[in-house]
Amino acid sequence: MDDYKTLKEQSVSGMTGSTITHVNLISSVALASIAVYSTLHTRIYRGREIPFLPAWIILVLPPLLSMTLFANMPMALAFLLLVPTGLILLRTTHPDVTMPFHKTPASSPPAKQDSITPLPALTTYRAHMMLMTILGILAVDFPVFPRSLAKCESYGVSLVCSCRMDLGVGSFVFSNGLVSAIPLLKDPHHLSAPQLPKVLTVMRKTLPIIALGVIRVLLVKGTEYPEHETEYGTHWNFFITLALLPVLQVLLHPLIRTVPVSILGVGVGLLQQLALSALGLKHYVQTAPRINLISANKEGIASLLGYLAIHLLGLSTGTILLPPTPSFFPRLFKARSTPADLLAPRQNDKTATELASYAIVWWALLGFVSLLYLDEGVSRQTANLAYALWIAAFNTSFILLYLVLDMLFFPLPAIRKGKAPPPAVPPAAPPLLAAINTNGLPLFLLANAGTGLVNLSMRTMYAGTATAMGVLGLYALVVCVVAWRFRRTRVWRL
Repeated sequence: MDDYKTLKEQSVSGMTGSTITHVNLISSVALASIAVYSTLHTRIYRGREIPFLPAWIILVLPPLLSMTLFANMPMALAFLLLVPTGLILLRTTHPDVTMPFHKTPASSPPAKQDSITPLPALTTYRAHMMLMTILGILAVDFPVFPRSLAKCESYGVSLVCSCRMDLGVGSFVFSNGLVSAIPLLKDPHHLSAPQLPKVLTVMRKTLPIIALGVIRVLLVKGTEYPEHETEYGTHWNFFITLALLPVLQVLLHPLIRTVPVSILGVGVGLLQQLALSALGLKHYVQTAPRINLISANKEGIASLLGYLAIHLLGLSTGTILLPPTPSFFPRLFKARSTPADLLAPRQNDKTATELASYAIVWWALLGFVSLLYLDEGVSRQTANLAYALWIAAFNTSFILLYLVLDMLFFPLPAIRKGKAPPPAVPPAAPPLLAAINTNGLPLFLLANAGTGLVNLSMRTMYAGTATAMGVLGLYALVVCVVAWRFRRTRVWRL
């Protein structure tokens, strides 16, 4: 067991990663699967719900193939998906589909004025982000998953890291920051409310996540499960980082009242970069011996400020994406009262334009930072400025693309000046993805347990391609079946 554990840890050590373009192309297969699903839903099923198994084949199998068998040629897989999709679009007419994937019951109570209208593009994005994470945490253990996409030791970009995704953990933090905009949008006085009660409330909500982090440490140490200390440290793990970020965000509320959130996020990223480059934090992380509790967990502690920057950049995106119009949050804060109904008709064209502007800015800043060779590139280990900008640029771009697909296949009625918009129910996300999004954290925990079970029951690094794909396919199916079974129940509310 010890020899295999050592070999297993070596198989994911010393990796330098792939390229940003390669990771983007692999991730774009998920977009192609949404295009296929939307085409079949509107043109073949004519608005009827697609059954579970065909939905699983369309929405889950392509992302799995994109990181395994087609990892080195993702555009070929996208081509195989989009060619028949294009033929269907050319040979069929677009029906007037204004119904959601799930019909809204006539007896449903009216939505509250301070509630946020569900945004299908956001649900799809969050679900696919979670799905790619869930698939990646097990796929990385098999040889069918290219080593170039495995965890980067210090610098580089990849899909997966040990716990388990370079892109995934950053996207998870960005996504959590995005939805943390909800209380700010609902209550204009939330930012100016007393700090202590807010901090205590957030700490109480995050205690279960900290408990999960402690339990994970005990299980990993107790079962001698292969681990990599240079990821977060000896005891620290992603759950601890995830639990601390909401607390840090609340402590920054006085600054959020006076500084645009996007500027604040970049500012925190610059402070992290200053600490790494000018104050010796990078050297400390790379060379300091593990002689006490702090040095034993130097990676997790040192990267916390960088993850806070990502969280804030996600929060900034949430203030643009979640309300009916991107100008809602600035007007809300200036007026100190709700200037418009949160359930007002969405202006997705304006939202898309704003997101495109931010995506261009983040990609441009990433290019500029890369030209300066700050810290030699992207580093998830220290969550440097380049890593924060990459995560912001990637997620903003893909949210934009999901929104554009939504607008193409399910256009909302036009809003005419001086006239009320025609009544229509906005479309919902694909039910399978909505189910994954509903219980994302419990499914992530289930996936971690499943990954551990598979690794303890077989020597994954010696598995052939057929065996690996069989195990991964069954694993993905089980996770999705569980998600489908509990799709109408939120298992864990935080």
